[in-house]
Amino acid sequence: MFKPWASLQITSTNAITHSIAMNQSKLPGLGTTIFTVMSQLATDCGAINLSQGFPDFPAPDDLLAHVNHHMLAGHNQYAPMAGVAGLRQQIALKTEHMYACKPDADSEVTVTSGATAALFTAIEAFVHDRDEVIVFDPAYDSYDPAIRLAGGRAIHIPMTTPNFCIDWNRVADAINDRTKMIILNTPHNPTGSVLDDQDMVELANLVEPTDIILLGDEVYEHIIFDGRSHVSLLRYPELARRSLVVSSFGKTFHMTGWKIGYCIAPAHLMAEFRKVHQFVQFCVVTPMQLGLADFLQTGAAHYLDLPAFYARKRDNFCRLLEGSRFAYTPSAGTYFQLLDYSAITDEPDVEYARRLTREVGVAAIPVSVFYATAPDQHLLRFCFAKNTDTLERATEILCGI
Repeated sequence: MFKPWASLQITSTNAITHSIAMNQSKLPGLGTTIFTVMSQLATDCGAINLSQGFPDFPAPDDLLAHVNHHMLAGHNQYAPMAGVAGLRQQIALKTEHMYACKPDADSEVTVTSGATAALFTAIEAFVHDRDEVIVFDPAYDSYDPAIRLAGGRAIHIPMTTPNFCIDWNRVADAINDRTKMIILNTPHNPTGSVLDDQDMVELANLVEPTDIILLGDEVYEHIIFDGRSHVSLLRYPELARRSLVVSSFGKTFHMTGWKIGYCIAPAHLMAEFRKVHQFVQFCVVTPMQLGLADFLQTGAAHYLDLPAFYARKRDNFCRLLEGSRFAYTPSAGTYFQLLDYSAITDEPDVEYARRLTREVGVAAIPVSVFYATAPDQHLLRFCFAKNTDTLERATEILCGI
């Protein structure tokens, strides 16, 4: 028998549930990340996915063999909270080789479940209520929510266009007694720009009289082009002593789905980082850590060859776009290329990215979503970490627009 009150009760319950959720949300108004949205749209439409940053080619065979060995050997239980000792030792040696800075493997290196978890942990460990954190727009989309969840406030400083540089005068104006942290991302996602030595000098001068903590998002450290060198915060002792630097094995070894990264910081900062880390994830998958430790002993050639490897893909992608109506400046780092579509349409980038996926069959990321206040520009980010045939099919379509 139909009971009209039953449907009314359900409606009322749903309304109350929605009201409670909205009133208690710590991130009101925040939806699903653009990477999930665009990748799902690409799947739904059967489009070529140049949006989310993942390779469509495999990780090194030797690395896979090492991991397989450890899985079959039964090394499948909890790893130490800070990471497998052998992997932390290899990270310390790699860091010394690359940046002339050798962290203590026991007290200054922690293995994390990807770079995003490391960034979140660092922010949670040090940002308190009403603290301010300076970020540079377009900023990777995990920074601001993590800052808000910690009770802090993100201070968004737009980078100067068209080269996406940091205006250090604006940074100086933004620093005050509440400034707890500055987040640096180089090579920069989504723009592909890179910081240089003069940037580090400017930064050092600004923070020297303060207690500001630096958080370095350096996950594309090995993907940098045209003879440039990566200016890691770890290269500069005066900056390293106040820095937490985050790196990503996923970006370096073509296995983003493993979600393994690490953080390097002075012991006093790392002690606080680990207090949070142990309750965010406790530890990272054991056989993969052991496999990475083995591979790093003999696999340096892989990451040393990455600049040339990805420069060829960047150059090929740009060459294939010659004659198209897209404008671009070749990326200085990362495996992303910005394309300006102003000559094609004046649609907002979110709308155009959706239409490009649905109607044309190529998915990209709109750049405006990385801004607190988006400027009047028409830019999409494309990932060129793809096989040649993938890039050829995508660019043939783009050149036909």
